[in-house]
Order: sequence, then structure tokens, then C-alpha cells
Amino acid sequence: MILVKEELIKEVIFKTSRSGGKGGQNVNKVSSKVELIFNVSNASFLSDEEKKLLQEKLANRLDTEGNLHIVSQEDRSQLLNKQRTVIKLMNLLTKSLQVQKKRKPTKIPKAVIEKRLTTKSITSSKKENRKKPGLD
Repeated sequence: MILVKEELIKEVIFKTSRSGGKGGQNVNKVSSKVELIFNVSNASFLSDEEKKLLQEKLANRLDTEGNLHIVSQEDRSQLLNKQRTVIKLMNLLTKSLQVQKKRKPTKIPKAVIEKRLTTKSITSSKKENRKKPGLD
């Protein structure tokens, strides 16, 4: 599934607030911290299977209403922080929608098994030779 930025922006809600950190007096008067709120179950561009997959994979990041919150306050600019939250959301969704291939167990080669057994026997004989003779 290919995510389109414009469709994604239509589905999200942005909240702004004052952020701490660098910025001097600018911090006290400008709301540069941006919180993006995305409801997975209400997304129109996602299929039902994709919504279910996202809700399973992002279960620990969703609140009680099923909203995903992403916060950015790294930059002094509200616009840059808004762009960062959208990028973070797109990365998170693409990463979560990827289905991992099932691992095929491979057969252990006979040479590897033989090598392990010989090293085991060598180690056990070393330890056996360390014992004092006559103590059984």
C-alpha cells in the first residue's frame, strides 16, 4: 500500500502548544510544539485488513479511543514540527503495514553436528584427565 501525504493530512488533527527547550523569550509566546492525532479506525484510505493490522501492531501506542498521538517539539518553527510529525506518522504506518515473511527452518548440516560432538568429547576428556587418579 502506498501512502499519499495529502490523504493522510486530511485524516489527522493537529494540536499546538508551547514547548520548552531552546528559543529564549520566543518560547514563552509562540506555540511551536505540535501534536498529531490520527484515528486508525476512521481512516478512509485504509482497508479493513490494514486497520486491523495497525491496531494489533500499534496497540501499545493507541489510547482508549483508538487514537495515535505523535509529538514533535525539536524545532523552533511550528511548520517544521508539523512536517516532522507527518513524516514520523508516514514512517510508522509504512513500517507497521509491512508483513514479515515466515522464517523457513533450515536443516543442520551433518558436518556441523559431528564437529559439535567431537569438541564435546575433547572437552570432556580434558576434564576427565584433570581428576586425581584413584578417586572414584
